[in-house]
Amino acid sequence: MNGKDLEKELLWETPHIAKAAPAQREEAQSFCEGYKKFLNEGKTERECVKTAAAMLKAAGYQEFDRNRTYQAGDKIYWNNRGKALAAATIGSLSLEEGFRLNAAHIDSPRLDLKPNPLFEKNEIAYLKPHYYGGIRKYQWSTVPLAMHGVVVRQDGEVIEVSIGEKEGEPQFCITDLLPHLAAEHNGRKLGDGIKGEELNIIIGSIPFVGEDDETLKTPVKLMAMKLLNEKYGMTEKDFTRAELEMVPAYKAVDIGLDRSLVGAYGQDDRVCAYTALRAEIEAKSPAHTTLTVLADKEEVGSSGNTGLNSDFLLHIMADLAENMGAHFHTVLRHSICLSSDVNAAYDPTFASVYEERNACYINRGCVLTKYTGARGKSGTNDASAETMAQVIRIMDENGVYWQTGELGAVDVGGGGTIAQFVASMDVDVVDLGVPILSMHAPFELASKLDVYNTYRAFCAFYR
Repeated sequence: MNGKDLEKELLWETPHIAKAAPAQREEAQSFCEGYKKFLNEGKTERECVKTAAAMLKAAGYQEFDRNRTYQAGDKIYWNNRGKALAAATIGSLSLEEGFRLNAAHIDSPRLDLKPNPLFEKNEIAYLKPHYYGGIRKYQWSTVPLAMHGVVVRQDGEVIEVSIGEKEGEPQFCITDLLPHLAAEHNGRKLGDGIKGEELNIIIGSIPFVGEDDETLKTPVKLMAMKLLNEKYGMTEKDFTRAELEMVPAYKAVDIGLDRSLVGAYGQDDRVCAYTALRAEIEAKSPAHTTLTVLADKEEVGSSGNTGLNSDFLLHIMADLAENMGAHFHTVLRHSICLSSDVNAAYDPTFASVYEERNACYINRGCVLTKYTGARGKSGTNDASAETMAQVIRIMDENGVYWQTGELGAVDVGGGGTIAQFVASMDVDVVDLGVPILSMHAPFELASKLDVYNTYRAFCAFYR
């Protein structure tokens, strides 16, 4: 055997999908039109659940009813407090054969308004936020922002808030210092370019003018509050009963002359949420019961009763096992889960933070991440060889383009996913998702070919 043949037989290299499967370019373009729409409709975890629930209902899903007996092919869902969601298609095998579980998260880094956020300084009204998740704070200045969320008024009515998304609506902004005056400011370390308490969001600059305007201490703040009251019936005290999030006002767009990338806010991890949801809806007659979870709070450690470091998923699985007469512990031990989360795509501009042989690349398919964590794999799940083999076999048998990747070079950084919390339930789990450029920035990039192959991977996993 000559060297070329031996090289082909023994060595492995992931191909560029556009070269290996050029027909997928058009398929990926078409698929990502729905994905961009999903991103535009779901800028927060609440909006994602609302959009996903509508998609599920349109596909015939019904809310879980413990008094009903379920059969193969039935489609059901659970809505956890409007901020997390799970959906299932009942399989033909006994539930004791385990779930095909797929868990993504729908929260993204953002700016949450503090409980007492509104103030005025030098005739400008501001909102004071506390950032949520891992952000590089300087990236959020001079970015057009929109306000999303809910307010529970004193009478108990829940008001949905959205300002800055529709054409013609006002938007909001955090200022930055001009270069002419930034000599001292330029001496700051990059991480302190904008400090947490400098993330002040401009909300108005016109004062309220009335008969007693000379005695008003904060007329610009009052004017801003008056406008919110006219639109939503709010008073300043209502901020204490609110969840209001400031997110980039950008719409999802195509990036590049070849339109090969999607540029948008919140692709970590709504890209996996959408692809998983589409695969779940299209699962018609699976052998194993599918269970798709869209979770909250991953960016802050999955804490809280809508995050996966809680028992809400365990309760969902237990309820279904009880309903179908299956031994719950047996169900868990025989289940396998894809922790569907993104990874950092190799960026040639910042090559030093990656280890090229073990980085993931755009346009080479979904990425299997055997372990996450930091440094000595701290906080990781670290999937077993058997779990990796099972998932790789599914990908290969279904012609899915996939690759492996780590989150940066050893000792450079790292990060965690929900995999560790699913694994603690005695479930086999591995991370699978989309490579992302500029992850956690207000505007992230994803390859359409990678998005499409992640969807194909989930479809294969459910089959």
